[in-house]
Amino acid sequence: SGPSGVRAKAAAAPWPVSLTANYTSGSVSALPIGPDGTLGGPAAVLAHHGSGPDPERQKTPHAHSVYAAPGGTRLLTADLGTDSVRSCSLDPATGMTQIRDEVRLRPGSGPRHLAFHPDGGHVYVVNELAPALTRCRWDAEHGTLTPLGETPLFADGDGAPGDPAADAGCASTAVVSPDGRFLWTAVRGRDRICVHALDASGAELTPVTSVPCGGSWPRDLAMHPTGRFLYAANERSGDITWFTVDHSTGIPTRTGSTAAPAASCVVFA
Repeated sequence: SGPSGVRAKAAAAPWPVSLTANYTSGSVSALPIGPDGTLGGPAAVLAHHGSGPDPERQKTPHAHSVYAAPGGTRLLTADLGTDSVRSCSLDPATGMTQIRDEVRLRPGSGPRHLAFHPDGGHVYVVNELAPALTRCRWDAEHGTLTPLGETPLFADGDGAPGDPAADAGCASTAVVSPDGRFLWTAVRGRDRICVHALDASGAELTPVTSVPCGGSWPRDLAMHPTGRFLYAANERSGDITWFTVDHSTGIPTRTGSTAAPAASCVVFA
């Protein structure tokens, strides 16, 4: 069957295809991009299988995001329903995909999105059903992902306001600074942006603080290519807020906002 419930899409550089993660059907699709930029029908639909312990959110697979992994030889897809991240190959000539490796994370964690360290060797998994980030090592040569451990979203004593019962299920996305020193995570429910400091190796994260996202229900974050500005797409308040980032601490300070009804994504072309 064809894909349904598209949640995320990405250009699979250096391949001439567009990728979609299909939440409802629990699959990933590869659509060829024509010379004129038009999209063809799916060249491949890769179905996920399995489930998780959450009876409401994990009865079936829910592919939530897909990425061209560092190194240019694999795709990585996060599946909220099966608590797994899959490494897949892609044939650039045919668009056919095949699962090569599957990593199971903590049961009930609900992996949603991934963020990549600029060194190409570390990946950070944003878990929607548990208030934590999973740190992983990425081996591009062999196409394998190795979990290193979890780091909480909030620092001890952060004291960020919000409904504690809603916090665990509301992390949405994360971005890493171009210099690899900081990571920011959007947390819906609390409407906060969490700040983490990265060590020189990229393997360790330390929660620093959190700041208000400037709106309601931050669904996406984007970092300006210069690393000076951070942008939050606030879905329920219908706006995009931007922040100036302190280079020494990584703490964002709100600078402005603009209306954007049901804002869900920010992309720099």
